[in-house]
Amino acid sequence: LANFMEELHIKDKKLPLGFTFSFPCHQTKLDESILVSWTKGFKATGVEGNDIVSLLRKAIKKRGDFDIDVVAVVNDTVGTMMTCGYDDHNCEIGLIIGTGTNSCYMEEMRHIDLVEGDEGRMCINMEWGAFGDDGSLNDIRTEFDCEIDMGSLNPGKQLFEKMISGMYMGELVRLILVKMAKEDLLFSGRITAELLTTGHFETGFVSAIEQDKEGTQKAYEILTKLGLEPSHEDCVATHRICQIVSTRSSNLCAAALAAVLQRIKENKGVERLRSSIGVDGSVYKKHPHFAKRLHKTVRRLVPDCDVRFIRSEDGSGKGAAMVTAVAHRLAAQQKTRRDILQAFKLSYEQLLMVKKKMRIEMEQGLRKESHASATVKMLPTYVCATPDGTEKGDFLALDLGGTNFRVLLVRVRNGMRRGVEMHHKIYTISPDIMQGTGEELFDHIVHCIADFLEYMGMKGISLPLGFTFSFPCRQHNLDEGILLKWTKGFQASGCEGEDVVNLLKEAIHRREEFDLDVVAVVNDTVGTMMTCGYDDPYCEVGLIVGTGSNACYMEEMHNVEVVEGEEGKMCVNMEWGAFGDNDCLEEFRTDFDRTVDELSLNPGKQRFEKMISGLYLGEIVRNILIDFTKRGLLFRGRISERLKTRGIFETKFLSQIESDCLALLQVRAILQHLGLESTCDDSIIVKEVCTVVARRAAQLCGAGIAAVVDKIRENRSLDSLRVTVGVDGTLYKLHPHFSAVMQKTVKELSPKCDVAFLLSEDGSGKGAALITAVACRIRDAGQR
Repeated sequence: LANFMEELHIKDKKLPLGFTFSFPCHQTKLDESILVSWTKGFKATGVEGNDIVSLLRKAIKKRGDFDIDVVAVVNDTVGTMMTCGYDDHNCEIGLIIGTGTNSCYMEEMRHIDLVEGDEGRMCINMEWGAFGDDGSLNDIRTEFDCEIDMGSLNPGKQLFEKMISGMYMGELVRLILVKMAKEDLLFSGRITAELLTTGHFETGFVSAIEQDKEGTQKAYEILTKLGLEPSHEDCVATHRICQIVSTRSSNLCAAALAAVLQRIKENKGVERLRSSIGVDGSVYKKHPHFAKRLHKTVRRLVPDCDVRFIRSEDGSGKGAAMVTAVAHRLAAQQKTRRDILQAFKLSYEQLLMVKKKMRIEMEQGLRKESHASATVKMLPTYVCATPDGTEKGDFLALDLGGTNFRVLLVRVRNGMRRGVEMHHKIYTISPDIMQGTGEELFDHIVHCIADFLEYMGMKGISLPLGFTFSFPCRQHNLDEGILLKWTKGFQASGCEGEDVVNLLKEAIHRREEFDLDVVAVVNDTVGTMMTCGYDDPYCEVGLIVGTGSNACYMEEMHNVEVVEGEEGKMCVNMEWGAFGDNDCLEEFRTDFDRTVDELSLNPGKQRFEKMISGLYLGEIVRNILIDFTKRGLLFRGRISERLKTRGIFETKFLSQIESDCLALLQVRAILQHLGLESTCDDSIIVKEVCTVVARRAAQLCGAGIAAVVDKIRENRSLDSLRVTVGVDGTLYKLHPHFSAVMQKTVKELSPKCDVAFLLSEDGSGKGAALITAVACRIRDAGQR
């Protein structure tokens, strides 16, 4: 290699290298090939069982005067198929019939159990020389085949190869000549030392003797060289023996090829197969009749296949270079993809920085002088107590936080039968109502309450009501919530800056059917914390990771400067979705985050939420897929019209695609739904994109929670804290890895806190009813 590069004056260049290595290897990657066993007389020690690429790299390094990028190791058969495939796209079989023999062909991925994936095709190196090593060819092996095998370097191995390849053909003829001479059928029973010597009758002699015109003359010359004195009959008999041995070889080769063609035909499910076979090897090229006999027998065995044989004129080296060129292109594309996705991969140090920045923003929101300008608003909720178990009664709850709206009847029992019984009904809110007027929205909500009361047979009954309202509100009391801004796609007019409790009461009065006592308006995050707090007294943090994302926790009253009072605790609704709206997260945002933000309903707002919540993750993935496709890194550079549609890549697709048990076939079904023709590799890339985006979301979420639990610990001057986080939201619940990644991140960033996560099974509506129950308990106690 060094000499060759020296001659071409290219020693200073680091070029990609394809290595044709024509021995049985076990490959796990294109650039890794472990030698199973030497064949064709090779016996170099220390190679079997080792990766030949590593050995080659080691040898290059040892020299130190040039460097090479080993990209691909291919078998000579694969190289031959690729060489011929460059000119004929129907070429899907490679055949070598020279010193050794082997074949390869394109198999359907779905049939290759050793490799993950069921899309597309992969070239299989058959290593067919070992056909018959299990005894399956014993009934057609002759005593001469057995003798050759016993005298070989690898007895019992490569039995098919020993019956058909060039390395053994001459030897088979020699053994037959010796046996016939011994039995007085040839050479008047005379045997010479030369004829008895292994390897002295070369395969080239077989080709020479079978020449049409001078065959008998050639036989005479060759036999004379071996010290024999052949008669004309001896020469004719030798010619016939050569013919029989080479014809058997071509027929066996044809039979094996016919099996391969039949398989490809069945795989494709076609009536008639058109296929080409790339062939190389000295026997095929130099023997005067081998190729013709092979073609004829193949066509006789598979009459329903139109087969074309292409001689590889450039050897398997060109094919190795072709594989290398393709692999080099794919490697360059892989590197580009990796570089783009690197921006989503956050290090421990970066996550610590996010935690630190969250803590700074929390302090800004709690302080009176900076509260107005703070992005993380840290809104007081006036929820100062969690359930103590003495609450009882029937309560209504409303839960508005997305496209689904729930009305609940919650029965709270105390004493021996302590527990909560719930009845609910789900109603949808259409986009027209979400983006219409506030009056239409609240009239629709009241219509749903009326329907529910009728459904429960409670028409006309007045009950205390808790309203879970999952949008940023400023509260001065428990039963007052002034909407600061709509999020999550809501844009109903005439609501921002208004008290949502008043808007609800006005709508109830307009209907004139029933009256309700609105006791508490709570954020869904607070509701979740209360729901989990009913079952776990350590629960002091609420977290939602669904369509949107937010968190709340129990803060010391003396730290909540915007509210009078120093004693006790109050639940603070962080509104952390707006974290980063002051540009403090710019170093962690990618161009894809910026695109999603710019095209959203509220550009520049809720930036943290847009990096972590369900409403946006699918959109981030869609933008990455479009970018990859435009660069030619995906879907062969073809973008479907559907993929261009905003919001078409739903976040639930991320959960489905990342599900461990999901076959790549199902990933393909999702992509097909989006109008995308995908290969197996495309499916793997899409899965990787989904993984990277969801993982970053979970890590950012974990960094936020780490800041919260450490704040609680430091508030109480504790060395260690035991705390539970109540969690709700479809992303957290349905994504197969989100919760595990988030919990691991919290553990790494807050080692002094023992944090448990409790899934809220009843949604935030039950929490609103419990807050209402607690408020009624405290109110009743005050009246008494």
